[in-house]
Formats: sequence, structure tokens, C-alpha cells
Amino acid sequence: MSAPTLLIIAHGSRDPRHAATVDALRARVRSLRPGLRAEAAFLEFNAPRVPRVLARLAAEDATEVIALPLLLTRAFHAKSDIPAVLREATARHPRLSVRQAAVLGPSPLLVDALERRLYEAGLRPADRRSTGVVLAAAGSTDPEAIAVIAEIAREWRHTGWCAVRPAFASASLPRTEDAVRALRADGAARVAVAPYVIAPGRLPDRIARGAEAAGADLLAPVLGPAPELARLLLDRYDEARTAPPALLTA
Repeated sequence: MSAPTLLIIAHGSRDPRHAATVDALRARVRSLRPGLRAEAAFLEFNAPRVPRVLARLAAEDATEVIALPLLLTRAFHAKSDIPAVLREATARHPRLSVRQAAVLGPSPLLVDALERRLYEAGLRPADRRSTGVVLAAAGSTDPEAIAVIAEIAREWRHTGWCAVRPAFASASLPRTEDAVRALRADGAARVAVAPYVIAPGRLPDRIARGAEAAGADLLAPVLGPAPELARLLLDRYDEARTAPPALLTA
């Protein structure tokens, strides 16, 4: 029996860097697990959209799909948008069974990827105890998602950083520039901003502008197709594959 198809579901963006990053991440997943069929689809802005890919898979006689939200927190898109799209698609293609995997975060692999990006940007392991880090997320109106970001910052602080503060590009406070200034006021000798976002776009650009405006010493790149992120995608795929069936039907 063939393995279920992995369908990576990204939000989509008018920024072409977003789709390019999703494609690069899918390529890295394929390189880690040759033979796994991995597709990518978008909720909006980019093609192909989720219903079109699921229709193509059904036409090709695929029977099982694991739909994996390319999301770092479990907020509106994971709780509402994606399940609705999948329910509609499975109603149209009743022979196609679909499981929605868990969102990516929180995970130690994401923290590893954040640290990889900080070191790639020029930070050294010896700088940890004198460096305050801004964990800069996209932001959400969902209290659960905000609480998760705050908890990640608290836990990350205990791994040897001078301090770690959460910040948000939209919907929530504080903003990146406010967190940078707060770390300076608290006495951090160096302030680094670590974007907790997967792909470039409008909100990551806002994080970068905030870091520059407040005089952060270092801005890490977005997570992008980091090897840790690709491994995490496969972990979530495997978890969904072995979990008790919970088909998304109308």
C-alpha cells in the first residue's frame, strides 16, 4: 500500500517570495524522504489552490491525503479556514480520505531553526548570555496563539539567553520596535530579532522595519526552508499517519 500523499497547505501571499519559499521547503522534504509524494497548495493569492490540487489527486485515484497546515500556531486558519476547505473538497470527492495534521508549533525543532538563523546572521554561541532576543511573530487575535508565543519565549529564555521577549507584527502587542527598546532598557548588551515566520512577505517586512527603527544589533532571516523545518513537516506527517482516523467529511 502506498503512503498517503502529503499536501502542504500555505496561506499564500502577493509577495512572490512566499510561494518560492514554500516550493523550496517542499523540495527539501522530498530530498529527506525520497518516494514520498509531496504537493503544495494555497488558501489564497497563489496557485494552485487547495480544492484544485485535491481534485487532481482524486482524478489520479489517490485515496489518502494528509493535509499539513504550514502554520506555526493553531489560530483561525488552522481551526476554521482549512477544515472548511477540506470538508468541501472531500464532499466532492468521497473516495478521497483526508486527515488534517497538527500545526508545526510549538516544537524544539523550531527553536533550533531560530537559533540556526541567528547564527547565520552573525551571532556567536558565546554571545548568548549578553544578548536579548525578540521573538517576532506575525500576530493573531486568537488568545491561544498569543499564549503559545509567550510560552515559547519563556522557555527559550531558560536556554542561556540574557532575555527573550515576544513581539508581533500585527493584531497584538508589543510591536518589534517596542520589544527591542524594552530589552535595551533592561540592560541587554546586544539585541537580536528572530522572526518566527516561515516565508518573506508583508508582515516579516514589518518586523524588519521595526528592528531597524529601534536599532537592533542583528536581524535574522525568516525560517524559510531550514532543514529543521523540513524534518518537522515529516514529523507532523508521520504523527497524522499513525493517529486514529478522523476523516474530514461534510
